[in-house]
Amino acid sequence: MHAEMTSDFRGIYAILATPFDEHREIDEDSLKSLVDFELGAGVHGITILGILGEVFRLSDAERRLVTRIVVEHVHGRVPVISGTGGSGTDLAIMYSKEAVELGADAVMIAPPRLAKPNDDAIYAYYRELGRELNIPIVVQDEPVTYGVHLSPALLARLAEIDRVEYIKLEDPPTTMKMSQMRKLIGERLRVFGGLGGLYAYEELSRGACGIMTGFSYPEVLVKLYQEFVDRNTHSARELFYRALPIIRYEAQPVVGLAIRKEILRRRGAIKYSRMRDPAAKLDPESLKEIDEIIEGTDIAELLTA
Repeated sequence: MHAEMTSDFRGIYAILATPFDEHREIDEDSLKSLVDFELGAGVHGITILGILGEVFRLSDAERRLVTRIVVEHVHGRVPVISGTGGSGTDLAIMYSKEAVELGADAVMIAPPRLAKPNDDAIYAYYRELGRELNIPIVVQDEPVTYGVHLSPALLARLAEIDRVEYIKLEDPPTTMKMSQMRKLIGERLRVFGGLGGLYAYEELSRGACGIMTGFSYPEVLVKLYQEFVDRNTHSARELFYRALPIIRYEAQPVVGLAIRKEILRRRGAIKYSRMRDPAAKLDPESLKEIDEIIEGTDIAELLTA
């Protein structure tokens, strides 16, 4: 039997990029300024060490450094969720316990890559994590990167595990999968939308508890969420449609993080837009397109409307 939820995470959870300096080392000052930028935008929580945070290119020491800096700088103002998935159960438990010791409020864990799809092995992985941890677990359902498909039926099984309380759903079509899950398990497993915010309005309409993404204009999503909560659905939908061009452009495969970091740099949230190699580089035409789409969307007016 699933235990009662120990948390109530809702709203816009900003996934942080990991800023690097001119030597591609972690830029601690920019990491703090990025936290300030997100909190200033009114986000309801912060997620670190996700795909967006280039977690696969960080050493174990760097993962601990990012967690410590963010938790200390947030200083309890909003919940901090730390990505702690690992290729094996013991590794994921180690990363997760380190996050707990450093003060994370929850962990986000993707399933391990398996040579053969095996629902029972995935269930056992999360069951062991649930036994070892005393904070909520967010299941990351992102099959493109991790190569693992979590069916609604399997997610319903995972919802029975102690500490498994949320899912970050990024398996398109997310809206249909969200509705299927709600029919199976109701509110036993709350769902965050993701995918760069591409379907944020529809996901909220289908019962998402919030949106977890690294969109470089978090104020837009915060405002969208508040309008939705206040039942101003027409205003929420209109805001979403107006912001969609830049959401769409930023959510491109391969180059999306490079675009996002460049916009964050332009907004003063981070000092450099560098990524660790191998990484996609923006060409001059892309930089021009960013200018055009920001101007065409009139995002500054949108933020003050």
